[in-house]
Amino acid sequence: MSTAATRSQDATTGAHAGNVDMKLEAVVIPVSDVDRAKAFYGNLGWRLDADFRFDNGFRVVQFTPHGSGGSIQFGTKVTSAAPGTAQGLYLIVSDIEAARDDLVSHGVEVSEVFHAGTPGAQFGMDGRLSGPEPGQRSYRTFASFSDPDGNGWLLQEVTARLPGRVDSAETAFGSASDLSSALRRAEAAHGEHEKRTGQKDANWPDWYAAYMAAEQAGTELPT
Repeated sequence: MSTAATRSQDATTGAHAGNVDMKLEAVVIPVSDVDRAKAFYGNLGWRLDADFRFDNGFRVVQFTPHGSGGSIQFGTKVTSAAPGTAQGLYLIVSDIEAARDDLVSHGVEVSEVFHAGTPGAQFGMDGRLSGPEPGQRSYRTFASFSDPDGNGWLLQEVTARLPGRVDSAETAFGSASDLSSALRRAEAAHGEHEKRTGQKDANWPDWYAAYMAAEQAGTELPT
């Protein structure tokens, strides 16, 4: 077998082994009135990426929420799904009260903050309990809202990722607000660290970095 053929086989084997990045970047939502949906999502302050129209009636509009790596698309001749049938669309936020207040300031009807009293209650009304999850644990607190067609969105507060969810060597923050919140949590934790050691830590930048990377990756936090 030639060297070229061997390399080709190796490349194919590697691809089949799951080494090719596949990034979910756009989700299609079904709407009945494209201009109304465009006005709604534009009013949220989401970035308008595209509004392409074609002679055959096809039209696609794309918006991206603040700090998001994924976008939504809607339009005409985009999907055969019934308008309003997209449900459980997650928006991950680091401060759910601030995120909710921002939506309300844009005239959106948003539920009160709640947590799931039973598994899966965030997707329906039964089992929702008022207020944040008592332990303030990550992934456990929600709020919900819908667009004019009834497509359903969930705000979910995530302050620390599950183990393995984020590569600690590639820690990234989606927005200045997320980074600011992470810095404040690191500052508070570092203050406790200095109390325990009884001395000022001149190497605090490295401690902050280690704390924030571990928090994002869901690994053990430094003390």
